[in-house]
Amino acid sequence: MKKILLVAAILCGAAAGSFAQTSTPTQGSGKFSIGVEAGLPVGSTSDYSNFAIGGSLKYELPVAATTFVSLSAGYTDLLYKSDLKAAIGKSGAGFIPVKAGLKYYFNEGFYGEGQVGAVFSTESGGGTAFAYAPGIGYSFSGGFDAGVRYEGWSHDGTVSQVALRLAYRF
Repeated sequence: MKKILLVAAILCGAAAGSFAQTSTPTQGSGKFSIGVEAGLPVGSTSDYSNFAIGGSLKYELPVAATTFVSLSAGYTDLLYKSDLKAAIGKSGAGFIPVKAGLKYYFNEGFYGEGQVGAVFSTESGGGTAFAYAPGIGYSFSGGFDAGVRYEGWSHDGTVSQVALRLAYRF
């Protein structure tokens, strides 16, 4: 829990510090977004899970006209298949992914993004894994954002999913 609070404090400090930066009119200012995420487990992860659901908070800091540094944190519940759910008496496992990366806008709304970071299990003895997530998306006028990504968590094997994030940017 101390690790989670430390990472959350670092993210909040980075986001707060970024407000002191100046930006050119072409860059605009940093943007927060809050979103809901749904994922389909792939690879060996699909042997024990059918679906992942969660939410996230993301901050994008402009570093060039079309390039942004992104910081995100959220919660993901990896839902177990019914036979496993019955055997262990739990509906799923919880995870807290914390990532940083680069987001590049190819044109007005279409972008590519790559993030790396850590994912913390909320289960007792669950540990921490390395997280990586390449993806693409589109930012609509009016503040809505939709993105698709592949996300892998590596620690003694890989937990992976293809996920959709629907968010509102402000």
